[in-house]
Amino acid sequence: MLELTTENFDALVLRAAKPVLVDFWADWCPPCRMIHPVLEEIATDFAAELTVASINGDEHPEITRRYNVLGFPTLLLFRDGNLIHQSVGAKPKRRLLAEFLPHLESVSF
Repeated sequence: MLELTTENFDALVLRAAKPVLVDFWADWCPPCRMIHPVLEEIATDFAAELTVASINGDEHPEITRRYNVLGFPTLLLFRDGNLIHQSVGAKPKRRLLAEFLPHLESVSF
């Protein structure tokens, strides 16, 4: 999974060639730890169609504020530099795929 910072966020997310699913997380957040392995699986399963990245919201509050992230984990899906979908809270893999894959072109499950 790609690690994001305030310095590389725009280049790696907003100017990315393919969609990027960004996980906003924090060290103190148990649901964040629960969802991390699921996101790793999604990153592997859909590597050709989707980049999965994470950013520690506590360490990079500028980005957290920019996207009005109020709770962790928050997942934001970007395509062509635009935020196209968001989800808050830890969810099973099947539910995450049902939420996010319809927003991706040429991906089915």
